[in-house]
Amino acid sequence: MKKYTVAFVSLGCAKNLVNAEQMMALCRDAGFHVTSDPQGADVAVLNTCGFIESAKSEAIDHIIELGQLKQQGRLKKLLVTGCLSQRYPREIREELPEVDGMLGTGSYTDVVAAVNEVMAGEQAEHFGDIQHTDEDGARMVTTPSYTAYLKIAEGCSNGCAFCIIPKLRGRYRSRSLDALLREAKELADRGVKELIVIAQDITRYGWDLKDGTTLAKLLRELCALPFHWIRLHYLYPEAVTDELIEVIAREKKIVHYLDIPIQHANDGILQAMRRRNTKAEIIALFDKLRSAMPDVVIRTSLICGLPGEGEAEFEELCDFLREQKLQRVGVFQFSPEEGTLAAAMDNQVAPDVAARRVELVTDLQSRIMDEYNEQRLGTCMEVLCESFDANEGCYVGRTYADSVDIDGRMLFTAAGSIPAGEFVWVRITGVSDGDLTGEIED
Repeated sequence: MKKYTVAFVSLGCAKNLVNAEQMMALCRDAGFHVTSDPQGADVAVLNTCGFIESAKSEAIDHIIELGQLKQQGRLKKLLVTGCLSQRYPREIREELPEVDGMLGTGSYTDVVAAVNEVMAGEQAEHFGDIQHTDEDGARMVTTPSYTAYLKIAEGCSNGCAFCIIPKLRGRYRSRSLDALLREAKELADRGVKELIVIAQDITRYGWDLKDGTTLAKLLRELCALPFHWIRLHYLYPEAVTDELIEVIAREKKIVHYLDIPIQHANDGILQAMRRRNTKAEIIALFDKLRSAMPDVVIRTSLICGLPGEGEAEFEELCDFLREQKLQRVGVFQFSPEEGTLAAAMDNQVAPDVAARRVELVTDLQSRIMDEYNEQRLGTCMEVLCESFDANEGCYVGRTYADSVDIDGRMLFTAAGSIPAGEFVWVRITGVSDGDLTGEIED
């Protein structure tokens, strides 16, 4: 077998990154040279997201850029993998001739065969069963040495009206507890200090196994390993049990940062979304979490502009945010994705109206976050140091309230040298463009 140079570019979410890391390991084990730089590579593997319009546009832009490298003779072949190829194989085949091969989301493990096929001049196309995928393979972890993701399940069975994920990734499938603990131990042995537990919905972990396995049970086992922080993405509100709350509150390694996507706060819109909770149930859950963990930071995701969202429904959402004062909120404009129930609904909201609502919520939430940051002044918080920023003239890190590539930063000064991956205590002295600033506390 020839030893090709294979470059990987991964777009989209952390779950997609894990799939890329698995493909990288397969190529490495096949004797290929694995790199992140497509220039000069034999094959570039572009692992795409195809969830919403902006993600599709980003993926197509990358395909065009890599195609230009091919034209310039700086790249030989291009493989497209992931959600975009799963969703639009015919369109890619007909409209993007620079693509030499595709792998669907059910065929990540075919990457070595696909590389060999395109290098032999063949049109490689692999579209396996998305309901049965191998999630337990080795990975080439690409995150910093102190942080890694643990993907505990694939797919989703929730069937939200606006979401295409079940059609791209299949129904929900939990990985076995034994496989997860083996992988987690390997990560801990490698020096990982922050473990980020991910899936489309981690709260339903184990339900499909029907052997008593639950997220609470998994977390107890993970807390026995030498991680410093364990972070959770995403918890669906209707599936958060009292047992799970008790484990999160008791186990000191689990950070009190909970990413709970609610999407809206109007009961009519929630029902149209095919969500399984009401506003009153969401509020009751948040009250319960705050009672169990007074320092809890709640992050959520919201959609503005779903069909049927009028001014009254939108104002109810804004009132909810003013009252709940959630510390972290991501807000998105509704994207009518073909193949979803919401795309075919009546009473579609004009895109410019939806965009304006996103701006209003963003402004509102910015003020809420500023208020939260102001409340931190004078306190000491534990910080994971990530780097020294020469431009800022200080160290950069994150508190438990800030997840990777999502939330704010902590900018702090220190008399000595602080290595990346070190946990330090920082006294907060100021706020700068939404970031906290401070100085290390002895």
